[in-house]
Amino acid sequence: MLARSLQTLLAGLIDYAGLFPPASLSMEQALANYARYREGEHAWMLGRFVVPAARAAEVPEDVPASVIGVDEVKAETEEDVHRIGREANGRTVYVEITDIDLIEHISVHGLRAKIRTGGVTTDAFPSSNDIAHFLRKCASWGVAFKATAGLHHPVRCVRALTYEPNAPTGTMHGFVNVFMAAAILPRAEAILEDDDAGAFAFDDDTASWRGHAVLTEDLARLRDDFAISFGSCSFEEPVLDLKELGWL
Repeated sequence: MLARSLQTLLAGLIDYAGLFPPASLSMEQALANYARYREGEHAWMLGRFVVPAARAAEVPEDVPASVIGVDEVKAETEEDVHRIGREANGRTVYVEITDIDLIEHISVHGLRAKIRTGGVTTDAFPSSNDIAHFLRKCASWGVAFKATAGLHHPVRCVRALTYEPNAPTGTMHGFVNVFMAAAILPRAEAILEDDDAGAFAFDDDTASWRGHAVLTEDLARLRDDFAISFGSCSFEEPVLDLKELGWL
């Protein structure tokens, strides 16, 4: 039976971004996949359908969407953040940044932060220290966050970076690592670096990493208010990996 803490950690966690690399599916394929996932056994893990603004009109109204360029935007400067804040009009907007000092300004407007955790080249992956710094900065300013890219697998691992034959390989951050690091911030760097699935344990009352535990009810609050979701071009890969680990 699925541990309650793991269900809490994974509920609604994966925003499906099948339109984006490395999957780069057609709209027809991506929407068909999303519809199938919504009806499937693991629909409880599924978040929003991620779509670029230019193609948002192609998404049926009954599909919960997150629109790149509207709901998820990029900012390079303080001025960018303040402009986004003025234009948000109370909407939930995630601001993708590389300069984490902008988190303070994101907080002023009640916006949320977004971190890019990978890509199709090795240099697109931030270090574990960078992710830990981002998580702590968000927590200190009361800013919720989501992650995007590179989190196809639950636990840190070396995998192919694209689906092409002879694709380059690289170390990919695990989504369980990232969200457990958000739950146990004092140990964030070590959690992010851990590639041993056996280091993580889940039961009804707690989720833990190497004996450092978080209560399930605290994890639920964390997911609701702080560690919101991650975008992935694959929903099936994370589910398959979780099954192979015996966690689902």
